[in-house]
Amino acid sequence: MTDLFKEKARDWDVNELVKELSCAIGAAINANVALDESMHVMDFGAGTGLITAQVADRVGKVTAVDVSEAMLEKLAEKQGLGNKVEILCRNILEKPVDNQFDLIVSAMAMHHVEDTGKLLQRFAEHLKPGARVALADLDEEDGTFHPPEAQGVFHTGFNRDAFRGLLEKHGFTDVDFVTAHTVSKEGKRYSIFLALASLPVR
Repeated sequence: MTDLFKEKARDWDVNELVKELSCAIGAAINANVALDESMHVMDFGAGTGLITAQVADRVGKVTAVDVSEAMLEKLAEKQGLGNKVEILCRNILEKPVDNQFDLIVSAMAMHHVEDTGKLLQRFAEHLKPGARVALADLDEEDGTFHPPEAQGVFHTGFNRDAFRGLLEKHGFTDVDFVTAHTVSKEGKRYSIFLALASLPVR
């Protein structure tokens, strides 16, 4: 598989928009999810670990999952994450992880996955009963957030009601949305949601 983020990985962490988004989404996760040292968290689409770094010191372990080797190499170079972070280069839609998690977080990765329903199904399969998701991505937009030449972008954001319906279809309950951030870019404003939901305790 072609690594679409190979070139971007070099300067990813110094990109002002990326830093702004990551800080805001990390803050929204920390404000809306009760994290503790007993938790094993999956960071889906972890990239260079900008979200992982914001939750790792508050949980027991983070498994950082991405399909981009170049991005994960940048994560692996980072100091201070200690033994808390496991790095996994894998497409979980094709090859699930042999673990169940207390929480799955994701920041701006879902629009890069064509089959959103299958992704949410995989999330449900990877969670313990009573576990949660905290998923951040673009609200539905007019297609101008990404440049026209951007590859691997399958969705121009998500409609919250439709996304709620998909979560509920795959067994999630207590679905809620908060606005994590609003991006100002080239005279337009794009809102970023954080979707929160739980799996029932069976």
